[in-house]
Amino acid sequence: MQKSLFALAAAAALTLSITPAVAEQKYQPEYRLSTVLGTAFPWGKGGERWAELVKEKTQGRINIKMYPGTSLVAGDQTREFTAIRQGVIDLAVGSSINWSPQVKELNLFSLPFLVPDYRATDALTQGETGKMIFKAIEKNGVVPLAWGENGFREISNSKHEIKTPADMKGMKFRVVGSPLFNDTFTALGANPTQMSWADAQPALASGAVDGQENPISVFLGAKISTVGQKYLTQWGYMNDPLIFVVNRRVWESWSKADQDAVREAAIQAGKEEIALARKGLTATDNSLWKEVEAQNVKVTRPNAVELEQFKKLTQPVREKWAKTIGTDLVKKAEAEIAASHK
Repeated sequence: MQKSLFALAAAAALTLSITPAVAEQKYQPEYRLSTVLGTAFPWGKGGERWAELVKEKTQGRINIKMYPGTSLVAGDQTREFTAIRQGVIDLAVGSSINWSPQVKELNLFSLPFLVPDYRATDALTQGETGKMIFKAIEKNGVVPLAWGENGFREISNSKHEIKTPADMKGMKFRVVGSPLFNDTFTALGANPTQMSWADAQPALASGAVDGQENPISVFLGAKISTVGQKYLTQWGYMNDPLIFVVNRRVWESWSKADQDAVREAAIQAGKEEIALARKGLTATDNSLWKEVEAQNVKVTRPNAVELEQFKKLTQPVREKWAKTIGTDLVKKAEAEIAASHK
């Protein structure tokens, strides 16, 4: 009898000792993953791949459903980060541009003509600059896990060829909801109009705006040439990294083993997504550019002298925004870009 009572007491003590840990790890039947673009684009495929890998690596303990079109926030890209913090969204693969109003350090990547090529992009995201930006995101209550890429943004329009800033004067361009983009296009003599991507295509089709700027994968995937965009300029004025993140409360509800699995899945999906985003846009493979030209689109590539005119006019924008972003972060980024080209 005494032994039985001792055994019951020990079992009760063990139950009490593990109950809090179990309580902390209540998993939802399904988690909501937000992306702006669907699986017709590298961005959406990256989100889909992350969900697949998480299910695989956690043996089905974590199930993720992707919601493209930022449908969890009625298509408003600039509300996505706030919704992640609030728990409306559990996970996201998001754009540095769209989240920059809430995380000022993310404006770094939107500084015009700061990042010249993929080598520079990788130097930033994989170096100290990337670590500093992840810390800034963490301070905002969101857990960043890995980098992806939307790509270098090129400019198109329905009017005429753009080789110099003079060609942009007075033209209306759809831009994303970031004040930095307003400043950049205004400095170049254009009239920027902020609108969500959901509203952009109808505006282009109706002629309410003359042009837009986006990566080539988006230009092709969204069939932008069919809404009158017959002139495209390869100016590569900025590259838009993507970031794989999780809501902090959701993250803390998972076991350490599952956290590690979700992080590993994000890193793997990010690498695969970056390779996909760059496919057909390199010196050894320019197949996407050929695809653009095959759609009866005139592709213009400004020479070094012409590009310098764009850089000169937007230099005051860089100087102004460096103060908002943080001069130490900007200097670190410039140093890492310079080092990547030695």
